Amino acid sequence: MDNDQSPPRKRYALLIAGMIIQLCAGVIYMWAVFKVPVAGYLERSSADIALVSSVMLSAFVVGMLLGGNLQDRFGPRSVAALGSLLMSGGILATAFLGPGSADLIYLTYGLTGGVGVGIVYSCTVACVQKWFPDRRGFATGAMVGSFGFSLVIFSPLANFLLEDVGVPETFMIFGISFMIICVAASLMLSNPPAGYTVPGITAKRNLEQRQYTPREVLRTRTFYLITLAMFFTLPAFFVLNPHLVTLATERGLGSYAVSGVIITGLFSASGRLLITWLSDRIGRTQALFLIISMTAVGVLAMIFAHGILFLVCVALISLAFGGASGTFAAVTADHFGTKNMGTNYGMVTLGFGASALLFPFLSTLVSDSDLTPAFALSAIACAAAFITVLMLKIADDRAAASEQVS
Repeated sequence: MDNDQSPPRKRYALLIAGMIIQLCAGVIYMWAVFKVPVAGYLERSSADIALVSSVMLSAFVVGMLLGGNLQDRFGPRSVAALGSLLMSGGILATAFLGPGSADLIYLTYGLTGGVGVGIVYSCTVACVQKWFPDRRGFATGAMVGSFGFSLVIFSPLANFLLEDVGVPETFMIFGISFMIICVAASLMLSNPPAGYTVPGITAKRNLEQRQYTPREVLRTRTFYLITLAMFFTLPAFFVLNPHLVTLATERGLGSYAVSGVIITGLFSASGRLLITWLSDRIGRTQALFLIISMTAVGVLAMIFAHGILFLVCVALISLAFGGASGTFAAVTADHFGTKNMGTNYGMVTLGFGASALLFPFLSTLVSDSDLTPAFALSAIACAAAFITVLMLKIADDRAAASEQVS
């Protein structure tokens, strides 16, 4: 058992271990790199193979809820190891598929890999937040920033391997490597001991915050405001991302169209780190207002943007999306405590999953080759997000005023 006054290097070692796992788990955003080579290898259409990403994203949300619940009950070490095995095992199993078993890719890479990614994502974020009561935004940002930065690190490597050694060998290399790295890093994780504190944060202050159970969370109005705010804040990214390369080509970027993918990864990772860190200083709701405003400006300008302005819009929307991914986790911990953070945040991310599934579907209904109606719909969603966060702020202000009176 660690001492209550755990040395700072202990929690930073845990942070680094969690960041390594998150870096590997970011593979969920890499399917655009695999789609065309995998479609050719498995002799399936690009549209069929593109569905793997949707399956993986849906499984990711399920995994976040499952991983959070298991982490709260059994601790982060064994749960992160389980998630790592599922994630890497799903990737590795995909290496053994051929044209005759192509449909199994929805089960291997999509379902198994997606659930594994979700488990390690929620498990490691919840664990690290408990070690950083004084710098919750920074710790969350570092974790989810690593997740977003995966696209920048692994996309060039995946491209090289796909061209040099082929599809099955690439999945084999990633699967085995991630299994070794992530399981080893998982063994370093642990929750802090009871009464844990850090210099400048008293144990009394840590324990003053009410630690909500999931059942109690579901009975609060705050939970639904946070979940709805997430639901309405993210659609612009979900609508833009599948069409990024095609749009970049249409908007005059030509051979530079693929640069949009790199910008997406780079700015999403930066937003996860910088905006979440900023939220420690300006407040969570102010950070959310900033994120919503950036998204609204970016998606409205996207309607007419060409050339460099198009890339600026991509960067702005990606920066805001990354910031939202980290800030909402910190908002959840601020309101409901960290004891049951894994499950509580898993429930909040149902807003993420619903947004990721509903708005791309709606965009296909309102748009054909012209995505202007879909971008307008995303801007309307930003307005709804602004109102929802404003309602959350008013509720928080009233609660703070009530505590001062009592």
